[in-house]
Amino acid sequence: MIIVVDALNKNRFKDVMEDMFRLRARVFGERLGWDVTIEDGMERDQFDDLDPAYAIGLDDDGNVVSCVRALQTTGPHMLSDVFADILDGEPPIRDPHMWESTRFCVDTKRLTSGTGRHSVSHATCELMIASLESAMDAGVTDIVTVIDPVMNRVLKRSGNAPYDYVGKTVPMGKVPAMAALLDATQERVDAIRTFSGIETNVFMTDAEARELRDSTVAKRAADAEPAPAADAPDAGVSSADSAKLEELISYCRDQMLTARTKSEKNAALRLVTSITSTLPAAQRDRLEAALKTATV
Repeated sequence: MIIVVDALNKNRFKDVMEDMFRLRARVFGERLGWDVTIEDGMERDQFDDLDPAYAIGLDDDGNVVSCVRALQTTGPHMLSDVFADILDGEPPIRDPHMWESTRFCVDTKRLTSGTGRHSVSHATCELMIASLESAMDAGVTDIVTVIDPVMNRVLKRSGNAPYDYVGKTVPMGKVPAMAALLDATQERVDAIRTFSGIETNVFMTDAEARELRDSTVAKRAADAEPAPAADAPDAGVSSADSAKLEELISYCRDQMLTARTKSEKNAALRLVTSITSTLPAAQRDRLEAALKTATV
């Protein structure tokens, strides 16, 4: 599924963007050998400081598996400022209805081959659909994208063949680079959907994406935390925490034992319930066991 991250919501998805920059470093720096800047394992450039829009694909486990960046061509963009050799003397494209699409990549190590839901092919087509539908929603009619010959073949095979090219093909790292033109139309989206078999909505909401990422982080933390020894129920609990627990047990027992009227007992029970709900499972079980005699 795809989430769109831009200037309006990027503060909520800093972790997602960092994973996206790491994916870009692996693809453009390591695999393709482009002359890109990589710091702390993340690939960023000056255009990422212009608040572009990103379409970012997440798998079922919340991992970033695909991404692409969209920039307006009315301001600085890669074809005019970095890949000017491709233009071969032609003037830069400046059109309010044309977006530049760059840094399109998928995680070929995490994704599988074939055409299944978790495949490179599926993620690629899903990202293409999201890019085109986002462009159309924004009133964009055309997209210019800097690609290599491999991606050019992918576009053609998936029903997303460029309708034209700009300038010439030039060397870029380990592979050549070219600029292709795509019209943002429903016909093009339909062709990709027919090829890929993707019929459903490809986007997830901000809330869905945040929930998925948060659950992923929690799961990773739980998997990384060593389990306490079977014969040590309080393993990992410091002596200070153990002393606090004993103090808490004593306090709760006193509240239960000193309650005389029905309303006082109900109030004591609500207090104990409120306290125990905030404790880790092992400490909660110990507290509840200690209080059983106070409720008889």
